[in-house]
Amino acid sequence: MAPKKRVCLIHTGGTIGMKPTPYGYAPAPGYMAEALAGLPELSDPAMPQYDLVEYQPLLDSSYMAAPQWNRIARDIRDRYQDYDGFVVLHGTDTMAYTASALSFMLEGLAKPVILTGSQIPFCRIRSDARDNLICAMLLAAGEPEPVPEVCLWFGGKLLRGNRATKVSADHLIAFDSPNCPHLARDGVRITIYREQLRPPGKALKLQEFGSPRIAVLKVFPGIQFDLFEKIMTPDLRGLVLEAFGAGNIPANEGGLARLLDRARENGTILVVCTQCLKGSAAIGQYETSRPLREMGAVCGWDMTAEAAVAKLYYLLSQDLPTAQVKSLMEQNLRGELSGP
Repeated sequence: MAPKKRVCLIHTGGTIGMKPTPYGYAPAPGYMAEALAGLPELSDPAMPQYDLVEYQPLLDSSYMAAPQWNRIARDIRDRYQDYDGFVVLHGTDTMAYTASALSFMLEGLAKPVILTGSQIPFCRIRSDARDNLICAMLLAAGEPEPVPEVCLWFGGKLLRGNRATKVSADHLIAFDSPNCPHLARDGVRITIYREQLRPPGKALKLQEFGSPRIAVLKVFPGIQFDLFEKIMTPDLRGLVLEAFGAGNIPANEGGLARLLDRARENGTILVVCTQCLKGSAAIGQYETSRPLREMGAVCGWDMTAEAAVAKLYYLLSQDLPTAQVKSLMEQNLRGELSGP
């Protein structure tokens, strides 16, 4: 008989392990271990063995940022040879950011890293936590077949981590990847769409994130760009600009030109993504995006804002020349974009 697969559960916090308090749901240290011990499904022969790593302190995902992404990535690297796969239990609000970040940090990945959580805490009778957790553990163990990527499992769908985005605050199907096919779906059995998978890496290499200053600016009708000129300092290394449609931005009486001039003078890398849930930015396609192309802005194509932010962190943490960062931002490194 083949030895049972081994999975490492990394519990960072989030709704899945919260309990009610007089002030609302809050992380409960030790509760996840109790919940897992009381889950009879985990003793089924089809389930992998697991070890639980619980962070102290447990965090609401609103507090997750680069230092926490580094910690998760280090823990996966340090335990990489001991397990067949990893499940990261995480809050839903920033899960897509963490999934995107890990996809860039863990270069050469050949084992599943599955992020999951729940919209309703495990402690509630009616909760989506059980199914999400069990399916994530099976996928991390390579069942029904290995998925050598950072992925997000939620509501019966397996999504590429750097293509996922949260689409609902109150539905149990909370995530989707509008510009990328799903990698697997739940049903009577889990069906893997192997043609969508990326090939496994050969040797894991960790690239931790530094602390480059990055900002995100969402364009809206009547935006007054002069209000944002003060953030365009030499310290700002990258700016993700969420534009209309295919990358269109109103000029607004010279305010945009001044903002772009400051970005150029300071060497700030400007990445243009679309606000649309589906589709792609294509700066230069319309006259209103011409100034962006002229100042050397980077086209984010169909990347999510989450992936664009994580990718900027990844590239700017390597002390690469600005021209190389801009070039790599438009290239598909981890399946995060479809390209022109």
